[in-house]
Amino acid sequence: MEENTYENNLIMKERKRWGFFGIPWTFTTYTLMTKKLVIKQGFFSSVENEILLYRITDLSYRRTLFQKMFGMGTLTIYAHDKTNPTTVIKNIKHSREFKDTLSEWVEKDRLRMKMRQSELVDSGHTDFHDYDYDGGA
Repeated sequence: MEENTYENNLIMKERKRWGFFGIPWTFTTYTLMTKKLVIKQGFFSSVENEILLYRITDLSYRRTLFQKMFGMGTLTIYAHDKTNPTTVIKNIKHSREFKDTLSEWVEKDRLRMKMRQSELVDSGHTDFHDYDYDGGA
C-alpha cells in the first residue's frame, strides 16, 4: 500500500503553452510524479505517455528570446525508453524549476532502484555502425 502511495505522489504539474504570450490554450500537460513523468495530450482524442524516471539519461534546457520574454522554456528529455527515447517539453512556465526538480527526482529514483547510469546502456547496441574499413581496396 505504501509503495502505491509513493508512486502516485504529485511533485509538479505544467501545461504546454501556446507561443503567444504564454497562454495555456493547448491540451497538453506534463505531470511529474515520484516515479514517472506523465504526458497527456489531446482533447477529443487523448494520448497518455509515461517515462519512468530512472530511465531518463539526460536533460537539455533551452530558452529562445521569445520564450524569455514570456517566461517560458523548452526541455528535451533523453531516455532509455523504446516508445519515447526523446521527448520535447516545449513552452512551459517555470521551465528551469521543472528541469531542476525533474533532475533531482531522476537521481532519487535511480538511488531507490540502486541503478547506475552505465546499467541503462545496452552493451550490445551502439548508435553507429561498425564497418571494416580496408582503405577502399
